[in-house]
Amino acid sequence: MSTFVGIPRIPTAAPETEMDPQDARGVRMAVSVLLDYPGDDFGTKLDAVEEALADLPEPASSALASFVSYARTAGLRTMQTTYVETFDQRRRCALGLTYYTHGDTRGRGQAILAFKEVLRRAGFEMDREELPDHLPVVLEFAAFDETGTAEGLLRSNREGIEVIRTALRAADSPYAPLLDALVATLPEPDEKTIEGFRKLISQGPPTELVGVGDLSATPSPTSDSTMGR
Repeated sequence: MSTFVGIPRIPTAAPETEMDPQDARGVRMAVSVLLDYPGDDFGTKLDAVEEALADLPEPASSALASFVSYARTAGLRTMQTTYVETFDQRRRCALGLTYYTHGDTRGRGQAILAFKEVLRRAGFEMDREELPDHLPVVLEFAAFDETGTAEGLLRSNREGIEVIRTALRAADSPYAPLLDALVATLPEPDEKTIEGFRKLISQGPPTELVGVGDLSATPSPTSDSTMGR
């Protein structure tokens, strides 16, 4: 079984006060833009985020500014190489949220479909090639959603988000501030979330294939409790 034992076994600290929803949407949009693979328009994206920083709250604003400054100095090619080495070649930094809940099992395919259905029901049209559980996709959705659906997705996948953030910090990755900014938009994790985080760290995601008969039991990526319904 693949584990994340090389990552420090501590949950992340949460902000002292919950961020204003409108501010949270702005931060999540910025993180979504910067957490994408850096293409030829990367400089334009850096400009847009930098221009928005003055209107975003701390500590997220400083975290985003730190990444923008690093990326400008490093340059496009370096950032492209860093992105691939970080997110494509390290499982512990994978941006597909269902990896942390289902691992490499058949159930993951069903979970990805569940994400797609949640986004479809919310009226979110995907105009990109990534899968619907890809964190930048979820954050783009969260930047526009005012129904609580995106909030539910993020909260119910908090353990995976924390693993990504902790792994980036452990690797001293320039992308770590982006996850710091994201976590600043979320409330303090409850005991169940902390325990799930610790379990992921010590045991890793599921690895055994589930039976065909179990696919219908794959849970939705959100729950009634996280959605406040």
